[in-house]
Amino acid sequence: MAKVRILPDRVANQIAAGEVIERPAAVVKELLENALDAGATRVVVEFAHAGRSLIRVEDNGHGMSPEDARTALLRHATSKIAESSDLDHLATFGFRGEALPSIASVSRFTLQTRESGSDSGTEIAVSAGRVLHDRACGRPVGTRVQVEHLFEPVPARRKFLKTDRTEAGHIVNCVRLYALACPAVSFTLVEDGREVFRSPECPSLSERVSEIFGRQAAEGLLALDVAEPGLRLSGLIGRPGVGRGTRHDMVTFVNTRPVDSRALNGALIESYRESLPQGRFPVAFVFLECSPSDVDVNVHPAKREVRFRSEALVRGFVIRALLSRLRDLDGQVAAPAGAVRPLGEPSALPAPFRSVEPGPFPPAGVAEPQAPTAAGWQEPIRGEGTGVPEWRFVGTAHGSYALFETGQGLVLLDRRVAQERVWYERLKAQIASGRVPVQRLLLPIPLELNPVAAAVLNDNLAFFRENGLEVAEFGRNFFRVEALPDWMEPGDAEAFLRDLVGALREGRIPTSDIEKARDEFARLAAAKAVRLPARMGEPEALALLRELFATSSPVTGPSGHPTYVELNHGELSRRFQK
Repeated sequence: MAKVRILPDRVANQIAAGEVIERPAAVVKELLENALDAGATRVVVEFAHAGRSLIRVEDNGHGMSPEDARTALLRHATSKIAESSDLDHLATFGFRGEALPSIASVSRFTLQTRESGSDSGTEIAVSAGRVLHDRACGRPVGTRVQVEHLFEPVPARRKFLKTDRTEAGHIVNCVRLYALACPAVSFTLVEDGREVFRSPECPSLSERVSEIFGRQAAEGLLALDVAEPGLRLSGLIGRPGVGRGTRHDMVTFVNTRPVDSRALNGALIESYRESLPQGRFPVAFVFLECSPSDVDVNVHPAKREVRFRSEALVRGFVIRALLSRLRDLDGQVAAPAGAVRPLGEPSALPAPFRSVEPGPFPPAGVAEPQAPTAAGWQEPIRGEGTGVPEWRFVGTAHGSYALFETGQGLVLLDRRVAQERVWYERLKAQIASGRVPVQRLLLPIPLELNPVAAAVLNDNLAFFRENGLEVAEFGRNFFRVEALPDWMEPGDAEAFLRDLVGALREGRIPTSDIEKARDEFARLAAAKAVRLPARMGEPEALALLRELFATSSPVTGPSGHPTYVELNHGELSRRFQK
């Protein structure tokens, strides 16, 4: 039986690095937090090869003495807390003293620092946890940390990194978060020698959002500032009706710390329940301020999650604050993207705006609506040899349901789910054939994404093109949509592309399995392709019925929901107590 032994410091630090430093962006995060905690008003971040070969963070903070610089490379050495009780009034980003020794144990690490009043600075170089030199150097007041050959001492860790585009996107996104958290600090970000963004000190969050995300993005947001005793919520939120298909544009901060909080995210979603369609998520940059003693920031290795002393209290306050701001708009709710048109109806685009490349439509096995005689619609559909049930159309209910009389009772058909099934099979057949009808746009649609989403889109441009979406890169994180599938309205394109990128990012569309990826794409697209007219007459109802029962699974939609429910005579008699 093996004896219990104490691990060498080098091994302990490398294990700790697995908790704290899981990717290059985590290195940037830890170094940024140190710079901001040091009182920096100017921070420059530079990286190369997605952070694998170089990460450099330089600040004009108060710097360190030679003794403090040496101590900072020891595990659990920190100037931010002395006792566990200090966590109750924590006012810094960092506090554990694990970051620098963990980073130095898995890289070639160089620290240069100088404090005010000192004639010279200190330079300490470390390789895989072993000190190479410790000497004086010349530099201005502040600190510069350079990390090279990240994870070279532990090559197995490199296998878990994503593509360079994705890792670089995480770094850019990280710097953006801290730039949002601290608008009074000047930030510069450089990738592979090219400046990604330079944001001077900004007097407001709105100006910082304009600097980093673009003025158009900032102008579409509402200012928020609501306070109650012990709590304050401020920031920028999206207008009612403007949503996303994923949670990635819900950015939350607690006491200026970027966090992922279930309580805050849940409150945001609840507040927009009546302002966004189901399955859509709001756009928000919100800052919650509360007493440090009411929040625990020490529940996650990377400090991404927090726990509140009273989550119900926080959740209730956030919902009240958001609803009061949304109601200030006096009910002026923007229409959600994706207005609907009847199944099979051609696009309402004017001819000069698009041109259509012909293709197979509809695919074999899916019937296209015919133009029947008036008398023909007065008779129930006959089922002999057609597979279509003998249902007689009665009318519609609540706009979403079609009511049919049958020999056995009554049927309620969910119009949306039925059309989703028809579109799902139609789109799957088009994609499988490799001939998706597309409309080329005379005026390309501009699209700006965050760095991680842009990396996902770049990595999957071929998949997009295969499915009728022609997107071209037009600058860093900027794209032009040049062609769309024939079923998509240009006004729906931006929202759909954001949803599609979100699904790829979350792994719901696995491009490693092309058949499953095509299936999931068709499922997502079918929900967007459905067009429900406000009214449905008998011809439209029976045409939909024909199309539905020409599919392979007419009883369920592509998401598994039933297309119709039947109330037989026995059920009706029980309901009426006969």
